[in-house]
Amino acid sequence: MILEAFFKRIETQYEQELPFVVYRKPHKKEVKVLLQKTNNLCFAREFTEQGFVFSPFDDKVDTVLIPLKNSEVIKALCYNEGSLNVFETSFNSKESVVSEEVKNHHIKLVQKGIKAIKNDVFKKVVLSRKEDILLKEANPITIFQKLLNKYPSAFVYCWYHPKVGLWLGATPETLVKIEGNRFSIMALAGTQVYKDTLDVVWQDKEIQEQQFVTDFVVDNLKPLVESIAISGTNTVKAGNLLHLKTMISAQLKMRSNLKEVISAIHPTPAVCGVPKQAAKDFILKHENYKREFYTGFLGELNLGTTVAPRSGKRNIENRAYALNRKSTQLYVNLRCMQLKNLQAIIYVGGGVTISSDAEKEWKETVDKSLIIKSIL
Repeated sequence: MILEAFFKRIETQYEQELPFVVYRKPHKKEVKVLLQKTNNLCFAREFTEQGFVFSPFDDKVDTVLIPLKNSEVIKALCYNEGSLNVFETSFNSKESVVSEEVKNHHIKLVQKGIKAIKNDVFKKVVLSRKEDILLKEANPITIFQKLLNKYPSAFVYCWYHPKVGLWLGATPETLVKIEGNRFSIMALAGTQVYKDTLDVVWQDKEIQEQQFVTDFVVDNLKPLVESIAISGTNTVKAGNLLHLKTMISAQLKMRSNLKEVISAIHPTPAVCGVPKQAAKDFILKHENYKREFYTGFLGELNLGTTVAPRSGKRNIENRAYALNRKSTQLYVNLRCMQLKNLQAIIYVGGGVTISSDAEKEWKETVDKSLIIKSIL
């Protein structure tokens, strides 16, 4: 589909106040949109449904579903992102300056977290803040196009429901990918600013933080899987930041299901803490705002995918018999914003351990905020 007509169709959906999600997977050229035909608010209860899910940080709150059976699906290829008709979106830099009050509150919040760790309440907690930015204009399709241009290696999306709100983001982190009974999970943690090289030295704090995530995922999956494999840890780039990444792959037991996997791992220590419940309770009590869908997850749920047979002489005749399987690909909702009228609400945070420094943790949130601000 021609890109201009593709985006025009989404704008019409938005003007009619009907739900939609438009997105592009990492390193792909295809942009896909689900256009819900009604404004009904639907939910994923058992995770056997088909469609696109959007789930909040608090795992006790329902997961919103844009159902496949009640949506029009349109796809477009974007080979040359630079050709997109992207207009400048701008904000008042004076309005975006973070006050000393906000800075001091976050530093005190981190200090409370460190104190709780020293008192053995938990080993790690992820603490965050929000930042409100006044825009001169707020066209979500324009902002989405700019995200497409700038972050080819991220999961880029624009999600809207008139009864919930409007969210956009470019997240570097996969929560889980499942095809059949095989799945993979990304353990991503640790942050430092990218300075023209991936060959960097990581401090004990970041290494420990990343290990917490890996250990948590492995320990919580063991009852649900037949086998599990853990990759080495690599440095990866996301925007202007670097992170530590480990991939975990496994095979589900016959009686295990997707709902159990998500319940076991969400929210992960990368966005919550260890132990999960103690860290979550601290976050809900002390952060002083509601994260809503920030650090939740989103993505395709049980959508069809074609798996081609392996190449080779013996398989030449079998290539016509590609397998059709249901595929689920969910991403952690990081590097995101919520649009309300002419205001962009940006969400940023960082992992706190016993070796954290409150001033450095504040600086990390500033660095992360610049990723989203750079497209406004």
